[in-house]
Amino acid sequence: MEFVSDPSVADKIRKMKQRVRWQESPLIERGIDQTRLVLNEEISDNPEFSFFVIGDSGLSSHRRHHPQRKLAETMLPNSNNCRFILHTGDLVYQVGSSEYYQRNFIKPYREFLVGGEEHHRIAYDQMVFKLPFLTVPGNHDYYDLPFVYGLLAQITWPLRHLIRSQIDLNVGWHGSEQGKAYAKAFLDYLSRFKIPGQLEQHLDSHYTAKTDTGRCLSYEPGRFTRLPNRYYTFRSGGIDFFALDSNTFNEPAPIPATPEGEAFRRLLEQRREQLNQQKMHLMETSAGLNANNPEEAEQLDDLNTKLEQIEEITVDIDKQLASDEQTVIDFEQLDWLRQRLIDSWHTEEVRGRVIYLHHPPYVTEATKWNQAQTLAIRRRLRQVFDAVSEELGSLRGERPIADVVFSGHAHCMEYLYTVDTGHADSHMHWIVCGGSGHSLRRQKSEGPELMESYGFAQNGPSRLVAKSQLFVGRSGHGSKKRRPYSFLRVDVEGGQLPKFQVRTFIAERYQRKWINRDIEPFII
Repeated sequence: MEFVSDPSVADKIRKMKQRVRWQESPLIERGIDQTRLVLNEEISDNPEFSFFVIGDSGLSSHRRHHPQRKLAETMLPNSNNCRFILHTGDLVYQVGSSEYYQRNFIKPYREFLVGGEEHHRIAYDQMVFKLPFLTVPGNHDYYDLPFVYGLLAQITWPLRHLIRSQIDLNVGWHGSEQGKAYAKAFLDYLSRFKIPGQLEQHLDSHYTAKTDTGRCLSYEPGRFTRLPNRYYTFRSGGIDFFALDSNTFNEPAPIPATPEGEAFRRLLEQRREQLNQQKMHLMETSAGLNANNPEEAEQLDDLNTKLEQIEEITVDIDKQLASDEQTVIDFEQLDWLRQRLIDSWHTEEVRGRVIYLHHPPYVTEATKWNQAQTLAIRRRLRQVFDAVSEELGSLRGERPIADVVFSGHAHCMEYLYTVDTGHADSHMHWIVCGGSGHSLRRQKSEGPELMESYGFAQNGPSRLVAKSQLFVGRSGHGSKKRRPYSFLRVDVEGGQLPKFQVRTFIAERYQRKWINRDIEPFII
């Protein structure tokens, strides 16, 4: 039995549409664009501004230390002139449960919340932010918990005692309920309006901003801080930002019904069985460790990291084994992105474009670089960018489709640059910000160059498609192990062609002590 379950793409799309009452008549009648918001700030048109980027943060503690809280404390004195915070997903581990929002999100970020001085009184579905908190859902924000695990976790003995394990699985009774907790925490959850006239009154109160695509939601820090949808766009300082839900277009390509395909399927099944055996071994090893011993507590952190890696790889294998010609792809969202990018390029006052999503199209982190989901995201975005490039023709000149793409999912901070990929994602900047609180990962042993294979099962000839310019992740071994948790501050310069100065802030855990440092900023 798997520890977590990932809802189908069709269920994710259907449930999220129901929650925001997607394109129901009261919204259509008012000409409301449910994929757009306006930041209600007097200075939103100033072309020089800053913003934070964080991701994969939602774990409460690592035994005796708290990386997420440490980074939040570092963000506070560096938040001057910061206009908003982008979050690249996985806000609450392990399964996005509403039970864990208080411990894993509200408490660590309490200074950013209205009423945060009494954070224990804030309900997860009543949060109001002082600084705009602009999120996208991660895979863990959609995950669910099989009933038997929730039951075992809550009966007389804790789950770790029942399975003779000291590993903290960070779960309660249930999971995310197919992303419901995320939706109630961050989205404008319109399905809550049941009484006639309530919805209409709400729309007339909060969907007051006027744009070239119609009326839309007005985001008001300190008062009303909801997002219109799981994917959306907004404009700040002449920069268009596109927030994507990559959980609905990350399905791997089907395994062909050929001898080669069947052999690959058998290899995946064998690998899956090996991973299950490794999982049991980790559980048994943890039973002999004492969480009250500082050294052994850090060993338990490492075991927990390995267990989560196994879960992630297993989920990826399951997606490959389950993929077929009937696999659902969220083409509605991808078509929306294509058209909005085209519109952005044809809007004179727009001087740049930023995309952010959870799953990285390019990354060299050891567990993600060659996952089927990574390759699927890359393939889908390429199709969009190729279509945009064809439509724009010579309009964009030598500029990339987007100035920078931020993502998370890989537990590290990394800056990559694509070379000539043969597609419109060539010569682009890609930044992974997924090291803001959860267990960190290493770079792949093959090094910073990213090769792309051709042919089924990635065993054909390959060529270079990207190079890692900077990687901040776990390194060293034993007492020399370093855990550099990170977030980004991005300073946007004025001018017709914007420049982005990216500064990496690091809170490093080394030999059971914290060291604060930052890296020399780089400009893209």
